[in-house]
Amino acid sequence: MDGKYASDPEWASVTPIPLDDGEESGASPLAYIAYPTEYLEATSYLRAVMAANEMSERALKLTQDVIAMNPAHYTVWIYRAKILLALEKDLNEEISWLNTVALKYLKNYQIWHHRQVIMSTRASFPTLPPKEQDFLVDMFAQDSKNYHVWTYRHWLVRHFKLWDNPREIEDVNHLLKADVRNNSAWNHRYMLRFGPREGELDAGMANAGDMSTTPSDKGVLGVVDEDMVDGELLYAQEAIVRAPENRSPWWFARGVLLASGRGLEEWEEFAGKFVAGDVVKSSHAVEWLADVYAGAGKEGLAVDMLNLLKEKYDPIRKNYWDYRIKALGQATA
Repeated sequence: MDGKYASDPEWASVTPIPLDDGEESGASPLAYIAYPTEYLEATSYLRAVMAANEMSERALKLTQDVIAMNPAHYTVWIYRAKILLALEKDLNEEISWLNTVALKYLKNYQIWHHRQVIMSTRASFPTLPPKEQDFLVDMFAQDSKNYHVWTYRHWLVRHFKLWDNPREIEDVNHLLKADVRNNSAWNHRYMLRFGPREGELDAGMANAGDMSTTPSDKGVLGVVDEDMVDGELLYAQEAIVRAPENRSPWWFARGVLLASGRGLEEWEEFAGKFVAGDVVKSSHAVEWLADVYAGAGKEGLAVDMLNLLKEKYDPIRKNYWDYRIKALGQATA
């Protein structure tokens, strides 16, 4: 093979290991992948240095070449991290390089896993780097619902204990002001306010990962800041008024009430504003009222609400609403 690495004296000592797509064992692949020649050569040298477990500058540069050609090659990312740590490289430089790569490949999971591995190195990052949250804002400017970025930010909060960091809630406020339907931002907001903290399993809500906790206590905080709860409920109400059919703030509010040990009936009057006779402005308000009535023993009114959902406002889930009606001991129509 004659190419960039074969003609480079720095690589003269390495015998590349070509791709084995099954032919050497006598098996013929169902379909050949038409890899570019440059990629085949680079990965053949990559296999060779990985087989030798080589930790060197040339191997590090090779990983960068392979990533440039295929950023989804997860094995090369693992190898790159090992080299960086073995050579005791400046990991701030690695983060700077990653910033450029991440902005180019927005949907790549490997980039964010690698960033987490690097950022986990306490010797280099004992505290949150000052520009890390700024970079995440840049990423959300490109795609405010990028799953990989939100997963990383969730990890970042837990790793650096940022639940009460003002910047976290400020960024969430900014994102929800721009798009009140950003479910990822609502989820992050709930995690900041009511999610498990230090010493707890990350199960999404307080106590959820504790097997000794009774089902009725899962998600309920041991200590409740009532002023904060009231503020979050008001925030959710303001968001609902902006977009009544947006599911996110309705379910955020359910979580807030659960975490604070308060019942759905607290919002009966508010939900009722969106269900006035034949004028229904939010199917989520109808479901909320159905739950309130069911909890208060008003099965007839609850069934009326569920029938509204079944027949007019959410018929695509007809079978589910029928199940709910049957659970209340009523015969379906």
